[in-house]
Amino acid sequence: MSEADLKNVNLMELTPVRVADWIEDGGRITLLRPRYPASGLKGLLKRISWSMSASRIRLDAIGSAAWLRMDGSATVGRIAGELREEFGDEAEPSEERVGTFVRQLRKEGLLGYPGWDHSLLLRQGRRVEPTDSPSNASM
Repeated sequence: MSEADLKNVNLMELTPVRVADWIEDGGRITLLRPRYPASGLKGLLKRISWSMSASRIRLDAIGSAAWLRMDGSATVGRIAGELREEFGDEAEPSEERVGTFVRQLRKEGLLGYPGWDHSLLLRQGRRVEPTDSPSNASM
């Protein structure tokens, strides 16, 4: 489902679930963007787009803490509240920040919402061991 399908849904009540692989190193998370198999012209365009984008996304401390909480047991609102408690003013405005973060991760196919993203959630996220140095990005 698209973002438009969720426009009347309270994002703070959704429970995000990670579906991407990631590396945890020194308390920081690096997300590994998956390659999606696709055929035809659309598939070619997706492969070109993927090759021009970062294949690894390194999260800052707040993004890393948020990512680790996205296991399907906490709502976006609860995650925002926990980040506010853990990071204080640094995380503010926590609801807006976490909301933007989960929308972007979902758009990239790195997380999904149970009940909304059935096909995306068929893939299971798992942690992998650190390898070479990732590209830098922050939440």
